[in-house]
Amino acid sequence: MLLDALQWGLTQIYLAFAGAVHVLVNAGTYFDFSDKENLMRVIYYGASTELFFFVFTLFWGIWFIGIFRREVLWSVVRGLEGFANGLGRVAAWAGLIMVLQQIMVIFLQSIFRQGEITLALFGMGLTEPVGWWSDSLKLWNAVVVCLCCAWTFAQGGHVRVDLVYARVSHRAKRAVDMAGALVFMIPALLLMWFYAWFFLWRHLITPKVNASDPLERTLMKARAVRWNVETIGFSPNGFDAYILFKILLLAFCATMLLQAAAVFYRAYLEFVEGETSAGRFADPDDPGAGREDRAVDLH
Repeated sequence: MLLDALQWGLTQIYLAFAGAVHVLVNAGTYFDFSDKENLMRVIYYGASTELFFFVFTLFWGIWFIGIFRREVLWSVVRGLEGFANGLGRVAAWAGLIMVLQQIMVIFLQSIFRQGEITLALFGMGLTEPVGWWSDSLKLWNAVVVCLCCAWTFAQGGHVRVDLVYARVSHRAKRAVDMAGALVFMIPALLLMWFYAWFFLWRHLITPKVNASDPLERTLMKARAVRWNVETIGFSPNGFDAYILFKILLLAFCATMLLQAAAVFYRAYLEFVEGETSAGRFADPDDPGAGREDRAVDLH
């Protein structure tokens, strides 16, 4: 039975990478959504066993290379954390937009008694009821929550229960970080991704797609598939682009999965290289803060 499981796993890895190469070679064809079968293939493979094994093998393959070439793994860590920091610093401006929009809504509704607000930028105007503008504040809040989580994690700003962690040695902390990324972060985020992927597409097209459908059954639905983008609000004049929240949920899963990989790789490198490598190549927003394991660039 063990040999059968090993053979199945190796077969899945081969099929995953063979499929990835095939998609890259024929990218123009696969992403031509005028052919509805291509659309259904993207929907199926976006949360498929093949995708899981591709990511699984890539994750461990990078780590295996890093065992022998630490500078390669450090480059990966710098790239992943740089992406999280850059995206988070840009997305954080949504908080300011949310505040300004709230001020605009209060002044125009409560003081000037406006029923509608028109916002025109660069020659493009948007006229919506005040209730729509007020309800859309949730979107900016969702942008901050979903796109700044990885940035917060990279900056060490997440909540940590330090009953044990703060009292153990440097290598014990790094072992806890590796175990936390593998046991808690990655499995939970993968489950969220698989759920959120089909949750999104069930509100974009009809007929509905199911996670349990095999590829053949998914392709059969291509004959009847049509776009049916959700435009329903929770109130008559409320925000009606709730599909954006579902897209942000996927973005949250993707960015946090990348950050989970960065956490594991950094923890491994700091475990191997010792305490002198703690915080190496980190890019803190507040260099003067006394955070544990402050960044030290050894180059």
